[in-house]
Amino acid sequence: MANEKVVLAYSGGLDTTAIIPWLKENFGYEVICVCIDCGQGNELDGLEERARLSGAAKLYIEDINDDFAENYIMPCVKAGAVYENKYLLGTSMARPAIAKKLVEIARKEGASAVCHGATGKGNDQIRFELGVKALAPDLKIIAPWRMTDVWKFQSREDEIAYCKSKGIHLPFDHSESYSRDRNLWHISHEGLELEDPASAPNYDHMLVLGVTPEKAPDKAEEVTMTFEKGVPTSVNGKKMKAADIIRELNVLGGRNGIGIVDIVENRVVGMKSRGVYETPGGTILMEAHAQLEELVLDRATLEEKKILGEKLAQVVYEGKWFTPLCDAIKAFVDVTQEYVTGEVKFRLYKGNIIKAGTTSPYSLYNESLASFTTGDLYDHHDASGFITLFGLPLKVRAMKMLEAGVKNPYQ
Repeated sequence: MANEKVVLAYSGGLDTTAIIPWLKENFGYEVICVCIDCGQGNELDGLEERARLSGAAKLYIEDINDDFAENYIMPCVKAGAVYENKYLLGTSMARPAIAKKLVEIARKEGASAVCHGATGKGNDQIRFELGVKALAPDLKIIAPWRMTDVWKFQSREDEIAYCKSKGIHLPFDHSESYSRDRNLWHISHEGLELEDPASAPNYDHMLVLGVTPEKAPDKAEEVTMTFEKGVPTSVNGKKMKAADIIRELNVLGGRNGIGIVDIVENRVVGMKSRGVYETPGGTILMEAHAQLEELVLDRATLEEKKILGEKLAQVVYEGKWFTPLCDAIKAFVDVTQEYVTGEVKFRLYKGNIIKAGTTSPYSLYNESLASFTTGDLYDHHDASGFITLFGLPLKVRAMKMLEAGVKNPYQ
């Protein structure tokens, strides 16, 4: 009888490399490695040989960059989804996209389980597993880091020694480095000095996508973008698909010190964690999109959209992408984006994104209304009646308090 198959979310790092022989030894699984390319760059080099040496029966390398950009990143950009005012959801958006591909390969291979290398303290275990539960509730989920009775490793050294005992000699050393997660949208950094909130980040040692504002050029860089229905369509006159626009903005933003965020965030599991996120392109894209929305969305819609944008950020952060609530919020956002079309100009300078003019065929800005002359649409005298009615509740309350002999608390 053939061994059961397990699909392993494989990054090629030390943890997932050690998991391959561990799964075979402890459970007798046939291990199908699935590496999801969502913009890790050269981190994918040499994976095929590494997976084979580690005992994998098969390796899939699945490129989902376009799917990630168009179906996960763009809905969050259109919503203005930002977690706790700072985090642009780089890792959070990628996990459901990865989970969906893992399930797809599991079905194709007839696997009975999915395995991931996320730790028992983090958010990613939740995001991966909620995705799998929503898409394939029958699949078993194996999370080695939570199986402390079987997963005995306490350190990188333990994992390296285990791999060597299995005849797997891999290019991992004992040197300390940040714990990083990279994709098309961002790169996150955790560990080392960041574990102490009192310590300043060692940016010279840390940054991958760009430089600090201090080291950015002394000359501003001008950028023009266009949008159609909330989705970016070009940068500096060059039409591109969403993934390429993000790549281009990452270069522009990186060299100008844009999008470096040092945050202590509240994880879903209840603890606070400190990390530094580099999101140069994403920061520009979110700001440019907001700049256009200022011009075309009415006040009431903008107010509700802000509330639902924050809600979507929480939903995505908690791994609840494949839920009716997430779908409903995205549907609301799509309606608001019908006329978010136009051109946005700005300058990048030492970590700043400086407005340089916005135009849209659907702009609600009326120069004659906004100017002091106001034109025919606005009569200054109308403001008197408006203020009388708008302020009526305040006036009545003050009068009634006075009649009752209550001292005005604001005096």
